[in-house]
Amino acid sequence: MDTIDAPSPPSTDSAEDVFGIPAEAHLLKQVIVHTPGQEMELVAPDNREELLFDDILFVGNARKEHLLMCSIFEKIVGRPETVLQISDLLLEAFKKEEARHTFVEKLCRSLPEQNLGTVENELKQFSPQDLQQFALTGESDLPIRVQPVPNLMFTRDLAAVVHDHIILSHAATVARTRESIIINVILNHHPRFAPYSDKVIELPPGVTFEGGDLLVASPDTVLIGHSERTSFGAIMTIAHELFERTPVEHVVAVDLPRRRATMHLDTVFTFASPTEVIAFPPLLESHGFGYAMHLMPSDEPGQFMTDMRPNFRDTLDDLLDRELTYIPCGGTERLHQEREQWTDGANVFAAAPGAILGYERNRRTFNLLQEHGYRVVSAESFLSYYESSPFVPGSEKVAIQLAGTELSRGRGGPRCMTLPVARHTQPTGDNA
Repeated sequence: MDTIDAPSPPSTDSAEDVFGIPAEAHLLKQVIVHTPGQEMELVAPDNREELLFDDILFVGNARKEHLLMCSIFEKIVGRPETVLQISDLLLEAFKKEEARHTFVEKLCRSLPEQNLGTVENELKQFSPQDLQQFALTGESDLPIRVQPVPNLMFTRDLAAVVHDHIILSHAATVARTRESIIINVILNHHPRFAPYSDKVIELPPGVTFEGGDLLVASPDTVLIGHSERTSFGAIMTIAHELFERTPVEHVVAVDLPRRRATMHLDTVFTFASPTEVIAFPPLLESHGFGYAMHLMPSDEPGQFMTDMRPNFRDTLDDLLDRELTYIPCGGTERLHQEREQWTDGANVFAAAPGAILGYERNRRTFNLLQEHGYRVVSAESFLSYYESSPFVPGSEKVAIQLAGTELSRGRGGPRCMTLPVARHTQPTGDNA
């Protein structure tokens, strides 16, 4: 049966409501996530490495843990539609025939080695539900074999929002190429986002960028990891676009070792509040691996002023208008620092200033947070405590422990699993 495209209701939000990240750790407004589903069930021992997984997750428990995380966000933010599921957004976008055709055409062009062109016409005839299922799992009745996209749960890598613009990823691996196409189609065709397509920054061919490498340190300063997933060409392009389109005046490129443990900047450095960061100590040491290149706009069109810095921490201290407290991931001993960095101890997500979520297994990191004035509490206890009362952002510093027994085996923490699209202008809210 043919599918009839229903008209999309016009968006009633402003561009700043849809896209707006002035800085890390401000009170969250809206975040895109993906709760693991059938696509994760298709990760097997013989394809897990190709799909970038070190282990196989117990999907039922992973879903429970992820949904618990989403409940934490909803309680802290306290507004409708705080959490948007990317699978729902994709299905809603696919109600438009143009979106379905665009997805199929981009897929066939981006993955020529999979010979999808032989079934392009058949894919274009899929219903929105069938195409969504194919997009996530690769499964269909067609005579083709396509891998699932289990890494979709790491929505952070799909894009990065800076002020009222969103930068689309260019996946560094074939296993994640379809994810880049999925977010592209959503941003250009979903009725929530399509009216603001002029706010979407698409990078040129030949460069790679994943959103876990970008942090908005302040309204005028952006940090980008030069990593195994983000190329220097992408950093230069992003800097040019941000200088042209946003209030950003400084872009700091941070060099990272090209290895899985440090695949993105947010694996070694995240904000817990506007004045506190959790960092893997070698990044900050005078002879650590984090040398920095400071980029600034030039009077010459298309040119930058550059300043090479041997130490990332000194660069931040010079650029930011506030003093930062650095909380070492894993504590004071190098062995524990390395163990907890491996299990995402530095990859926390701030839903509000000083209200963060991390994996409970990183106990030494939580012990240090407690020493810095944080109340450490389990996710379940937090929800129970605030069951009948609202959480007031800024009223206390709280570090929420997510068990994450299954989620942590996917090698990504709470920040990896979240793509914030809007935060408040002021840290604890617009009227703060």
